[in-house]
Amino acid sequence: MSSTHIPLGGMALQNGVLVHGPRHWACAIRTEDGGLEVASGEKPLKAVDVQNRLARAPLRVAEIFPLLAEVRRRLPEAVLPFQRPGVAGAMAGSMVAMRALRRSRLTPLARESLAAFVSLGPAVVALKGSSLAEYHGAEHISIGSYEHGEPRTREHERCGTHLIGPLLATSAAGSALAARAPEHLRPAARLAAGVGALAAAVEVFTWMVANPRNPFARMLARPGHELQQRLVTAEPSDEQLEVANAALAECLRLESAANGGGDQAPEEAPPA
Repeated sequence: MSSTHIPLGGMALQNGVLVHGPRHWACAIRTEDGGLEVASGEKPLKAVDVQNRLARAPLRVAEIFPLLAEVRRRLPEAVLPFQRPGVAGAMAGSMVAMRALRRSRLTPLARESLAAFVSLGPAVVALKGSSLAEYHGAEHISIGSYEHGEPRTREHERCGTHLIGPLLATSAAGSALAARAPEHLRPAARLAAGVGALAAAVEVFTWMVANPRNPFARMLARPGHELQQRLVTAEPSDEQLEVANAALAECLRLESAANGGGDQAPEEAPPA
């Protein structure tokens, strides 16, 4: 991987691809009439501006939410991953099931393991029979090829699916600690444990990306690899890859212009 590439993250949409760097974003979609439409701008929330490393970790995940609102404002035809009919019901059912699991008498590890699988329900509904998996593959190919300087496959080492392993481990540890708090402090302890688990998981994820050949890193990445191969990505068409490349080119243009026309050494790249 190049040592001077601009750190990029991305998200597949039902009809396009969103690519974002440290300070800017670009989204390209395929319109209903077959045209290509692109919108771009500055990110509403920038985790890169936060100096505290532990605070920056969860913000790297949270910054996507105001960004999606901005994408919808600037590009109304963009169809977000969970806008598909039936996904809202799956999300509601997943939340109910996870709440029931958290109140059960199972061990923290068992609760978090089952909760992780239940949480995948909405993603399965969103991906089944839709173009989302193909655009996810296009996103990975486009960003990965830029980062490595050569054609890449639809599997990416920085896909958000690789957070599942670390988050499972850190959530189980956090839940176990929160359960020991006095009962009147337990809700606050669970909230703190959840934020801490996310921050720790992002740090572990960053370490995994930097140490891909480490046996422990490979073990934690295994669930993500399996999901990418079997469920969350598919081979894109040339037209879908064109959309991803258009988003990539526009985001790189904005980031390079803000950086004086050149690339920058990566600090921490967000999930792709």
